[in-house]
Amino acid sequence: MGREFFDLPAEDQQNSLTAFATELLKDYGIHGAKVSCINFEFNATFSVETDSGTKYALRININSTRTVDNMKAEVEWVRHLNRTSALHTPTPIATLDDQYIVSALHSESGQTFYGVMYSWLDGEEIGDEPSMEQLHEVGRAIALLHQESNDFALSSGNALPTFNDFFWSTEDYLFSDKSKLSDKDRILIKEAHDHIMKFTQELYEISPVHIIHADFHGWNLMWNEGQLSIFDFDDCGFGVEAQDLAVALYYLDTPEQDVALLNGYKSVKPLPMYSEHAMKALLLQRRLLLLNYLFETKNQEHQEMLPAYLEKSLERVSTFLTDVRG
Repeated sequence: MGREFFDLPAEDQQNSLTAFATELLKDYGIHGAKVSCINFEFNATFSVETDSGTKYALRININSTRTVDNMKAEVEWVRHLNRTSALHTPTPIATLDDQYIVSALHSESGQTFYGVMYSWLDGEEIGDEPSMEQLHEVGRAIALLHQESNDFALSSGNALPTFNDFFWSTEDYLFSDKSKLSDKDRILIKEAHDHIMKFTQELYEISPVHIIHADFHGWNLMWNEGQLSIFDFDDCGFGVEAQDLAVALYYLDTPEQDVALLNGYKSVKPLPMYSEHAMKALLLQRRLLLLNYLFETKNQEHQEMLPAYLEKSLERVSTFLTDVRG
């Protein structure tokens, strides 16, 4: 069936993947659990509640280009954080065979999907309206994660991408022959790309490179009675600290929010070195990476966002170029 599966109505896709998730749970010795799709965007995430009331979160990678070695590295990194850090993160769950990555052929799509299961986190996602207290804690958490990654080394065989390329190891849908941009728009975005890569190269020359989360936003952060939890390490990789901060700042709306987050970071460690132009470049790169995703995604709801998102992106590109051209 292949591509046709992703052309089905979203509800039909979710129902099929929920049944698939239920089958995967047998690898963990879990039978008869209540399985519900709680997130169906880039990947599919399910809540799993057993007869005894124990809850888990099972993520199935349906769009991700992550390899098994990448997923093993993700699990190794999160287990390290569980053991050694003050950060609150979910615990990876092993199968009956003591494996952390599960896989099976999904017959309706004709694809092999990979999954990983974590302990459940109670609370509410911070979302897009965080309080100043929450933003301070987010800043602290980013800094604590950066401290933990300074001296951490992955086991041989486990691997993560390095984010010194524009597309962060994802496929190019902006400039390649798969691009759907007009020639005019492609030329404009390519000029911005060249400036962004110049700033990125400079940051990599002056900054330590270690594991970063790479997806710090309010829907990957849980708040429960004053405690912040971080989850969804699916995008983690090797980068510079300013890249993590840029992702977090990208989703904020006001200078006051920026200050609250950065002050939280500085309460743990000094801010990394970056210029104002370099941060603007990283912020624009985040937007263009999301634009690239919208061009290639199979998610129908996200596809509908593309025209408006492209228009706004071109406005941001023009503003950025006016600024850096001097």
